[in-house]
Amino acid sequence: MVMADLTIARGTCYPLFAYDAAYAIDLDAAERRVLAAKERQTIKAKRRAPAFFEYRPPPLRVTQEGVPVAVGSHGTAPGVEVVLYDFGAVSASYAIPIEGPLAALPRLSADLWGNEALLADSRAHVERLLKMLGDAATRPRIAEFVEDYSVFQIEGFREACDAAPLWTEHAGLVAQTLRAAPASLSQQEVADAISSRLSFGPSDATFIDTDGALIFDPEGDDVRAVLEFANTQLLEMRFLDAQLDEALERAYGVVLRSRRLRLLPPHGPASEQLAQLQLDSAILFEQVTNALKLMGEQYLARVYRLVSRRFRIDDWDAAITRKLDTLESIYAKLTDRAAARRMETLEWIIIVLIAASILISLVAGTH
Repeated sequence: MVMADLTIARGTCYPLFAYDAAYAIDLDAAERRVLAAKERQTIKAKRRAPAFFEYRPPPLRVTQEGVPVAVGSHGTAPGVEVVLYDFGAVSASYAIPIEGPLAALPRLSADLWGNEALLADSRAHVERLLKMLGDAATRPRIAEFVEDYSVFQIEGFREACDAAPLWTEHAGLVAQTLRAAPASLSQQEVADAISSRLSFGPSDATFIDTDGALIFDPEGDDVRAVLEFANTQLLEMRFLDAQLDEALERAYGVVLRSRRLRLLPPHGPASEQLAQLQLDSAILFEQVTNALKLMGEQYLARVYRLVSRRFRIDDWDAAITRKLDTLESIYAKLTDRAAARRMETLEWIIIVLIAASILISLVAGTH
């Protein structure tokens, strides 16, 4: 069978857009406020694996009505699924039918790359949802940057085949789809694009890359849910890293001012803001890294490890941990310095009071 003859019988492309929309979201209160269809999400166990692999707490899935958005020669379904996480992140997901030749996927992938229409529409859905949530969202605000990702899920081909041809004779098409490249790629690029793959059996396969994934599996919804969470986690890591960069610049400014001003207030507004940002960052970091418990489901745990390597989650984790430690060290030094200056000031006050009392005694004795 030649490359162009491989035809998708059933499949869907899911463009994902993750936003940081609030400091935190009360999911129970949000569920009461949202009028659209909704359900608490848990990850369905794959095959006969134990059902221990789920979110804690489970995010809230909301279906919003919308108009189809044109993406090249394709178009999205009217509805938009929005997933709300308790740590303030929101992920919007579209559905695009992809029945037809496998060779058409690279063009669709290229059309999805930085698609302004989908970006604007997804942000509008998140803004509308935030207004609906009201005080269920703590400190609502949508960050400027967004983390987008495309998942191509193929349920079956017109002619039955195993998954192996996808990384052999059709590897070039798969790589082009993952890299959003309408033109052919080099052998090295193809090898790198399809290197992060895994299969549960001979008739399924999952290819994971930095900007997209391809799933050949009629039961791939649980894999897609893990990819969606990992994309949201990457978004929060980027957001937190940017926040910590700003906090460190602010902290360095406070340190410079403390060197110039000998009588720096021990707990001034800058120090208080620094302490609050440090606390907020540590809480968000803990929530994001512990939202998904990987226990009892070995296949999905492998999926998460693979996508984590592609997204370099461990590198983000290490960088954020290092910046949190640096911020804590700076704040501790500022606090120690302020305490030392306060003690020094108190000592001088005591000396002045003693000197004043002696002087008053001498003056009184003279008179």
